[in-house]
Amino acid sequence: MLNPLYHRAVFTLGAAELKQLPTDVGYEVAFVGRSNVGKSSSLNVIANQRGLARISKTPGRTQQINFFDLDEQRRIVDLPGYGYAKVPVAVRRKWEQFLGQYLEGRQCLRGIVVLMDVRHPLTDYDRSMLTWCCQAGVPACVLLTKSDKLKRGPAANAFQRVRKTIEQEYPEVVPRWGGPAQKINVILFSSLKKDGVDNAHDQLNLWYESQPGS
Repeated sequence: MLNPLYHRAVFTLGAAELKQLPTDVGYEVAFVGRSNVGKSSSLNVIANQRGLARISKTPGRTQQINFFDLDEQRRIVDLPGYGYAKVPVAVRRKWEQFLGQYLEGRQCLRGIVVLMDVRHPLTDYDRSMLTWCCQAGVPACVLLTKSDKLKRGPAANAFQRVRKTIEQEYPEVVPRWGGPAQKINVILFSSLKKDGVDNAHDQLNLWYESQPGS
């Protein structure tokens, strides 16, 4: 059942530099992944809003951090895609610097959803992001997108391989704001079939310290 909290998501701000970021209070969960991983589609399905996050025909064009308010205290954050965008090196470096400044300095960041194509998971960029989460004390969740592109058996096998790899290579994350250590959760997801949406809501509920339906 859809949590109405996410259905209330509304775009409020696109920030291209640090001074444009909203006040660092409340709770934020950031979504990040390769530019062609289906991030916008996943956000739209999680919020049950077809046009919440714009789906670009040219992956990697987004050059800002987009904020979506759920209520006065909770936000979803759409980070620029990485590893695919065909842009000048100088522009890519600017993105990386801005993204790093956001991740390092944002105190209200409660968790990061790392989206990976189930057919091509755990790229060098993905691993770098998970390593950063472990080192920085920011809990993470892996969303294996486009599971509908595989038959049920191969999709389940890919899910088990990724989960086993993460359990072996990445430790539990001790949140930098305190609290119990958290494992990196892995969710098999399809925006087309809406598989994994309830599991994604459960993870977000945990990070937002909310209950379903609140």
